[in-house]
Amino acid sequence: MTFRAFCSLLTVVSLIPAFAPAQGSYKEPPPVIAAMLDARPTPSLSLSPRRDWFVLQERAGQLRSIAEVAEPHLKLAGSRINPRTNGTAGATGAVRLSLQRVSDRGVVPVEVPSGGRLGGPDWAPTGDRFVFTQTTDHGIALYHADTTGKVRQLVGPRINGTPGGGCSWLDGTRLLCALIPAGRGAPPVRVDTPTGPVIQESAGRAEPSRTYQDLLQDQTDEQLFDYYFTRQWSVVGLDGSITPWGAPGIITNVSPSPDGQWFLVNVVQPPYSYQEPWSRFPSRTEIWTAAGTAHKILKNQTAIEVTPTARGAVLPGPRSWRWRTDAPATLIWIEALDGGDPKQEAAKRDRILAQDAPFTSEPRTFMETEWRAGGITWGRDNFALVSESWPESRMTRTWIVNPAKPSAAPRKLWERSSDDRYGNPGSPVMRQTEDGRSLLHFSEDGRSLWLTGAGSSPEGDRPFLDRLDLATLKTTRLWRSEAPYYETVVAALDADRGTWLTRRESVNEPPNYWQRDVVLRRAPVQLTDAPDPAPTFAQVTKQRLVYAREDGVRLAGTLYLPAGYDASRDGPLPTLFWVYPAEFASAEAASQVTGSPYRFTRPGGASHLYLLTQGYAILDDPTFPIIAKDGGESNDTYVEQLEMAARAAIDTLVAMGVTDRDRVAVGGHSYGAFTTANLLAHTRLFKAGLARSGAYNRTLTPFGFQSERRNYWEAQEVYLRMSPFNYANTLKDPILFIHGSDDNNSGTFPIQSERMYAAVKGNGGTTRLVMLPNESHGYAARESVGHTLAEMTEWLDRYMKPKAMVP
Repeated sequence: MTFRAFCSLLTVVSLIPAFAPAQGSYKEPPPVIAAMLDARPTPSLSLSPRRDWFVLQERAGQLRSIAEVAEPHLKLAGSRINPRTNGTAGATGAVRLSLQRVSDRGVVPVEVPSGGRLGGPDWAPTGDRFVFTQTTDHGIALYHADTTGKVRQLVGPRINGTPGGGCSWLDGTRLLCALIPAGRGAPPVRVDTPTGPVIQESAGRAEPSRTYQDLLQDQTDEQLFDYYFTRQWSVVGLDGSITPWGAPGIITNVSPSPDGQWFLVNVVQPPYSYQEPWSRFPSRTEIWTAAGTAHKILKNQTAIEVTPTARGAVLPGPRSWRWRTDAPATLIWIEALDGGDPKQEAAKRDRILAQDAPFTSEPRTFMETEWRAGGITWGRDNFALVSESWPESRMTRTWIVNPAKPSAAPRKLWERSSDDRYGNPGSPVMRQTEDGRSLLHFSEDGRSLWLTGAGSSPEGDRPFLDRLDLATLKTTRLWRSEAPYYETVVAALDADRGTWLTRRESVNEPPNYWQRDVVLRRAPVQLTDAPDPAPTFAQVTKQRLVYAREDGVRLAGTLYLPAGYDASRDGPLPTLFWVYPAEFASAEAASQVTGSPYRFTRPGGASHLYLLTQGYAILDDPTFPIIAKDGGESNDTYVEQLEMAARAAIDTLVAMGVTDRDRVAVGGHSYGAFTTANLLAHTRLFKAGLARSGAYNRTLTPFGFQSERRNYWEAQEVYLRMSPFNYANTLKDPILFIHGSDDNNSGTFPIQSERMYAAVKGNGGTTRLVMLPNESHGYAARESVGHTLAEMTEWLDRYMKPKAMVP
């Protein structure tokens, strides 16, 4: 089918003469888009720790109904809770599970209970069984299954699924689960008549806070928070036994030591905040015994701690407690040596400390770091990897240390800029032991590790597998993804014999799992057969473009062209840019190419790529780097750099003959919507804009946004210049605003779109505002997504296509 014949089949909706505020019914997008929205999604996969089985999880559809999205929920301390389930509101899940053997692809059906949504699965560390949850209107229940597919219930609908709850394996036969306390009674009832005002007070200490949403509002909210978040932790056996563990409370982050004899826990305590989410409430960090009794308080935080906003700043005192995973019960934590202040001169910034059970001896220094200490990856008694980084310079380094000899000098493994994707050596492959510990995966002779990474390069991402010699610190390339495929390493099946599980895709082949031999180089074996979820999209073409803006910075983007399109025959197309900027410390880092031309691309959710079926070319995720210059901050020249990047992309596409310069639109979601409004306010490069769920007035996010760490009073001119709301009078090209009326993302309050629309309208601009009922930052309901795509199609058709093409 030619592109012109294809265009003749497009369903184009009629023009709507003017916007009038009203509660309308949901629109459907063109039929070809609706059919893809309703296609069954590709199953997801969960591999067992033994790498011999995986569970396939099938969903009924990719989207929920508006009735499900609109289910009642409570907004409590930064979370949304479904009072009927005592779990997170809007939780999705599978409807069917099946088992498949890796060795022969044999399939075993899993006898799941009917109805509800299935969560998990969570494999036991022994790898021969797993548990999953079922969520219904009656609550969340826990089920057990083994590799025969037989299923039995372990816990009825008593699981407390609020954040910080759930279940986790203690060993191969027991789980620790957060349950709803027995006999807790009816929930608190909100009284319409207030008992008094809500009062907040500041005692003169600077307490900057991000613009969080869904926070506590009054005493009833506090009571509801206590009611739904309080859980009784209990040990659940595979025989169905349930043994309470400790007293009920808002107890989160329960982490057992590797020997299972001690537990690191966090106990949330009053006073609660009306400005912060629950994860930042006062709390006690404690060590508990296996019997569920408190053994030692590590930190008793009785007031809200204010996290510093400067790059590299941390709270003073101990932080980041964790277990050493290669020892029975050794606690590891970090303390700042500079008081947490990066502006203070200090030879060493952090100290890593260790303490063995029963945690009564003096802590010993494990290591001191010049920069901020990061993660520790444990391997064996004489080998671990310690990372440190300095956000101001964006530098990071990794050390090899000997835990048995902390005084021994560490060996530097890597040091590089975190922005340098080409120089990223990858991450070490991990293994899970049968007692559930995660450790570095050494070769059988103990002399090597394996590394996997994205393999970013000037030709795009080419994932790789390397072997690292621990004596020489040199790597040997064992395998690298080759055109025309994009293939990533998932897990080791038998690393020393060279067999690995990979996930492979191409432009026309959907992602599937393969068994690959990197030693004998035998032909890979396909393990799954996921079909193409949107075959009507198969003839769309794409091309990875690399070009430069006027200051020499190299840019890149993926150009998609409609099925059947031929530039020489069909001429330039109306084109949509879908944008989202990123900040960089240098032009060299910003110029690095990312992505791959060999990815299998099919749209999902409210994807802009559906518009390819309506005759539009799309430049997807073009590089819009915002680079720090002359010792300043990235955002100091934000607007100027946006315009340079946009102009370079348009010039490139026009020169290729695929884009009509007078019919280019720009769109984006969240920070991309903010960028869209700025481009329309400060340039006349675009014919129309699509702005979804954005923030347009930065005075409403005065304590930072994205990677901007300065507050409004420190960088007032930057905040004002970057706010398209301040330039609504210059925004002359048509812009469509779409926003979820229940958006809970930090900074993107629904009022951001409402006031921006009013500002553009009040200044005589062409605009339209669509508020989606019950939707959050991302749109979840089939009706909402369909309506969003219909609105986007109509808006671009109205302002981007010749009148002859729009009936």
